[in-house]
Amino acid sequence: MRHLPVRMARWSARHAGRAIAGWFAFVVLCLVAGIALGTNEATTKDFWVGEAGRAEATATEGGLERSPTERIMIRAGSGELDMAAAGAAARDVTARMRELPEVESVAAPVRSKDGEVLLVSVVLNGPELEGRKNVVPLLEQTAAVGADHPDLVVEETGSPAISKGVNDQRDADLALSERISLPVTVVTLLIVFGSVIMAGVPLLLALSSIAAAIGLSMVASHVMPDAGVGTNLILLIGLAVGVDYTLFYLKREREERARAGGRLGPEALVELAAATAGRAIVISGLAVIVSTATLYLATDVIFSSLATGTILVVAVAVASSLTVLPALLVVIGRRTDRLALRRAARRAERGEPARAGKPETGRVFAALLRPARTRPALTLCLSVLVMLGLAVPALGLKLIDPGRDTFSRDIPAMRVYDRLTESFPELLVTHEVVTRSTPERAAQVKQALEDLGRRAQTDPLFAQAQKNPENAETPESSPPTVRTSADGRISVLELSVPHPAPSAAAIASLTRLRQDHIPATVGRLSGVETAVSGDVARGRDYVSHESDKLPLVLGLLLLMTFLMTVWAFRSVVIGAIGVVLNLLSAGASLGMLVLVFQGTWAEGLLNFDSLGAIASRVPLFLVVILFGLSMDYQVFVVSRIQEARQNGMSAREAVLEGINRSAKVVTSAAIVMVTVFGAFVALHLTEMKQMGFCLAVAVLLDAVVIRLMVLPSVLLLLGEHAWWPARRPGRFGRGRRGGRAQEPVAGPLTEVG
Repeated sequence: MRHLPVRMARWSARHAGRAIAGWFAFVVLCLVAGIALGTNEATTKDFWVGEAGRAEATATEGGLERSPTERIMIRAGSGELDMAAAGAAARDVTARMRELPEVESVAAPVRSKDGEVLLVSVVLNGPELEGRKNVVPLLEQTAAVGADHPDLVVEETGSPAISKGVNDQRDADLALSERISLPVTVVTLLIVFGSVIMAGVPLLLALSSIAAAIGLSMVASHVMPDAGVGTNLILLIGLAVGVDYTLFYLKREREERARAGGRLGPEALVELAAATAGRAIVISGLAVIVSTATLYLATDVIFSSLATGTILVVAVAVASSLTVLPALLVVIGRRTDRLALRRAARRAERGEPARAGKPETGRVFAALLRPARTRPALTLCLSVLVMLGLAVPALGLKLIDPGRDTFSRDIPAMRVYDRLTESFPELLVTHEVVTRSTPERAAQVKQALEDLGRRAQTDPLFAQAQKNPENAETPESSPPTVRTSADGRISVLELSVPHPAPSAAAIASLTRLRQDHIPATVGRLSGVETAVSGDVARGRDYVSHESDKLPLVLGLLLLMTFLMTVWAFRSVVIGAIGVVLNLLSAGASLGMLVLVFQGTWAEGLLNFDSLGAIASRVPLFLVVILFGLSMDYQVFVVSRIQEARQNGMSAREAVLEGINRSAKVVTSAAIVMVTVFGAFVALHLTEMKQMGFCLAVAVLLDAVVIRLMVLPSVLLLLGEHAWWPARRPGRFGRGRRGGRAQEPVAGPLTEVG
């Protein structure tokens, strides 16, 4: 792999037309293949985790699985509810729903405790996750009934309608994030390059990489099911790394162009850029891929989907930088050379002197680097203390699996859900106790489950939902019923709880059920398997599952980051420094995440409702992604330092030279990433807000504090010891073994690996 970037760049430069055509043909082929195969979406069973997963698997085996259910509420537009009019509307709803092929059954209307709402429950055909696809005809019929009964309010909610609303909102949010991030990215690139054409190249390659990765992810879903989040991450990561990789390559090509002073053609300049920036991109891409692959160890369909999307888009972005980018640079370079010759000729005719090149580092970067250059020990101590101080709030991290009750109330179905659960609190949360035994014990198991139901009715955590003697028309007035499979082997008991899923009371009811009520009833029966599922059990078991996997994932992540850095730079010390700096960056960003989102003080500022905790998937995913993205800057900055060192500079001179030459491009890349990630703070979903905020903060801290203060301070203090056990290299120009001709090189990375 040592010479692969140079060889690929050489071929692309010499066959620019074929390279460009081949790349866009590849993008089209990926999209066509993806569309032709379609997306293999994850099914309900792919999400089964822990005890709740075992319970749902058992219930499904007996044909007693949870079905997607919609609730149609009928209430008065004003004043008291006219039961005659409400009954007519309920009959209209029932008749319309029964005619739909998507509907399995319609229950009899039920009146609320206060008598102000009439409820019609509709069960859809198919598994639970299919509900959001089949709910549209039901929503249309509900709207039609409402139009036919203008004096009443007829509205619909339920898991299918809410899921559809969340998906619609997510699509709108992604479109908003694109409208925010794309213009800022264009402006940043225009400032960096001062050319519309050069600014358009990173954006073009990033967007084409995203398109190809989306197609490939659809193909990959037939091997590993898509959980519905892969595309979101491809857009998020693809724009960030796609622009970054291209930016690194373009900046190096421009440096070589300025250094050559017109003595080298576009093809040679591209090869020089490939020998340094090209290899750095390959190493960075591999680091992100290897880091992200550790998510597969979580054995969770959502993390696997996130990992697959990230790996694909990063791999495609690296490929675009090695193939089509050199070809585009040659085409643009030839045009630039012609224009430069014309401008030089006109200046010569007017007797004007040649223009001097711009300095690599401006006043701002020089000011940021001054503390590390003049007082590295003090700068290191203060910077580390600041990062550790930012990380302190992470010690109070609380995890929660955000359920239905946490979704934005901008979704119409969620506003109806609030009104539904106010009138029918028993519909807030349901615990499902699932048992498996032999058919001859069915009666014994049923009796034990009924005993369990009676115990729950006397428990304050359950009683409000189970009893309602004031109104015999409501379902909660009757004791919980037991459903048994046709073969008598599997039974299910549903227990309602009048508390929202993420609440402490709902969690306490689950704990009481598992630790007290079940052991005292059905748990006494030998040979009977018992497990509890439901919204609360799913969330708690999911958090527990992730916590169990966390040490394994983080352990391998740290190991792979260390090994990748040692492999790239042949230095154990640099590898250790990379791990520690990544931990500092991740810890500080997680601390900021807890400080902002776990409390309530920033709710108005960032437009969110605090969950009192962090979404359970966010920390693990962010640490993995941040380790990978931090390697981008680590590899790029350290490679420039190593290059200066191999060109004969002292350890101190090499650090200052490398930081000076990389500061502007690293900061520009960070601005792009911060903009892309920061745009997600404007989204409605709290989980996405948390991800975008944490990524944006981490990249900003990494680019400014870590790379401009901590890293140079450490390297200046360590001197040559930072590169142990590698020997101090000589300058370039050594011949290859076996009499092979030298490759055109301009930096150290041709000597690395």
